[in-house]
Amino acid sequence: MADEQTQTSRTRVIPASEYRRERWRNGLGWTREIHAHVPLGSQGWDWRLSIAEIEQDAPFSAFPGIERELVLLSGEGLRLRFDDGESHLLQPPHGRLRFAGERVVTGELVDGPTQDFNLMWRRSVCEAELHHRPLVGPMVFFTEPGTTWALHLIAGAARFDTASELPELQTGDTALLSEPSRKRFLLDGGGELLAIRIASLPSS
Repeated sequence: MADEQTQTSRTRVIPASEYRRERWRNGLGWTREIHAHVPLGSQGWDWRLSIAEIEQDAPFSAFPGIERELVLLSGEGLRLRFDDGESHLLQPPHGRLRFAGERVVTGELVDGPTQDFNLMWRRSVCEAELHHRPLVGPMVFFTEPGTTWALHLIAGAARFDTASELPELQTGDTALLSEPSRKRFLLDGGGELLAIRIASLPSS
């Protein structure tokens, strides 16, 4: 089961088969939770990775204090219609949009269901950067104290260097790279990757 009870991130691979499927907060859709990072002593997460399964036009749940980024994984497209009149179309293959969780928005399907990668983070405690990259050979990632790399394999297959002792990544799997000190990870393979870097903000 995807890491519901683990309170700190640690380096590992989360197979797609272990993602936890649950209802949206507003009950109008489904999501498969990949990981929610809950700091020790906290009652809620600081950042969360999931895949939304959208089968009908529906309003999105509100998340005050949260930044989010949505990436189309499959389907013919999703239009995000905001209550202030703004409209943005996520088109195949991998349209994306970053927006504030407080904004009132409805998702409208273009032609049939979609699956959408959903990155959310609490803007007061951390920042996140999401990169969509082709995987056509070796890629190197460095961990630092207070940072986590989340690598979601959209397509293909990849493996880490033997020193990491991590299993192979298959399509749909996610690797979390989080270490207490600087460490090098080499990933090699072919396909497409979402590479997300999450960094804690300095305490005030």
